[in-house]
Amino acid sequence: MDIQPFQERVWLASPTMHGEEQSYVKEAFDTNWVSTAGKNIEQLEKAVCEQVGCHYAVALASGTAALHLAVKLAGIIPGDKVFCSDLTFAATVNPVIYEKGEPVFIDSERDTWNMNPLALKQAFERYPETKAVIVANLYGTPAKLKEIRTICDENHAVLIEDAAESLGAVYHKQQTGTFGTYNAISFNGNKIVTCSGGGMLLTNEDTAAEQVRKWSTQSREAAPWYQHKETGYNYRMSNIVAGIGRGQMLHLEEHVKRKREIYFRYKEGFAGLPITMNPYIEEEMQPNFWLSCMLIEKSAMCKQVRSDTEALYVNESGKSCPTQILETLAKYNAEGRPIWKPMHLQPTYHGNIFVTEKTEKKMAGSRENDCISNLDSDVGADLFARGLCLPSDIKMTREQQDKIIQIVWGCFEG
Repeated sequence: MDIQPFQERVWLASPTMHGEEQSYVKEAFDTNWVSTAGKNIEQLEKAVCEQVGCHYAVALASGTAALHLAVKLAGIIPGDKVFCSDLTFAATVNPVIYEKGEPVFIDSERDTWNMNPLALKQAFERYPETKAVIVANLYGTPAKLKEIRTICDENHAVLIEDAAESLGAVYHKQQTGTFGTYNAISFNGNKIVTCSGGGMLLTNEDTAAEQVRKWSTQSREAAPWYQHKETGYNYRMSNIVAGIGRGQMLHLEEHVKRKREIYFRYKEGFAGLPITMNPYIEEEMQPNFWLSCMLIEKSAMCKQVRSDTEALYVNESGKSCPTQILETLAKYNAEGRPIWKPMHLQPTYHGNIFVTEKTEKKMAGSRENDCISNLDSDVGADLFARGLCLPSDIKMTREQQDKIIQIVWGCFEG
């Protein structure tokens, strides 16, 4: 391909600052409110509640901290099973381990790439004593949250919604981050709005919000000295970090609009290639399009082999694979990523139960080849094998995106 590398790196998703962020941070310095209390925290919590439509928000040090405290609120104790999205980032699942619970992984469905409600039903039939479900909204696309919530209610289980990637997304005219009893969002540096880090727990329960405020500040009791009746955590967000988020929230709709433009420009640019974009149900949901992803048709996949840490492929004319495309993008100074590697393929979760729509299996190992012998009934492994995340940075120009589209076309031309 006669294409020159990008002079400046084109990122997957990097922070986009607008100016208000700096003014709110300066306000924190000027007023000397630089710890875990102050106006920025209060106003950021208020802004998120108004945006999402929940009653209470507690600003924390990370989305993972929010999920951890949600797991504690759900009453998970050592040995309890928790049904979790399989195709997700490890932060969705790790908090179950913090409380010595047992994650049970639920396979994805193809309509949204999220937790399969039919597989979830099967899991409850086998393990009816399960107390909680953690569902993630992958890449900003809502899961089938109403179906999943109904299944949880029927089985008297707490639903925890991991909306870390989906702030601003809508499902059946309702914002994500409100379908669970407890919900988590993230302000990590690559999210649609960022505080540089941080996250929030969202709920409509006042007692839960107060409990999280207490836990997140080392569980101090209302006493004139340091009194503690239970274990606490240093999880509260700082007023400086909250100042960044306060400025970012002013631009959420603008960011969603730009992400949507990027998604549909890719979709148009790839017309004619043997690929599809990450899907959603148009009549039911409006994703925030956090990351634009592509899935290569099986017939157009060149040979690709992955170990736990490396990948190889064979260049075949008219075909490609995620490894080839990602390596080619990197050569031109653009950042892409593989689809999340499913949790049931991760060495750290070797042996955990994995439930699909058709079968249940207890994994004997972490090698990918152990898990993809029947990709029709192992959707997450199939998406990982054939999918990748494209550069989705909202600062990317149309010209840069056109070049990325051209680079991807070139991978299939051989």
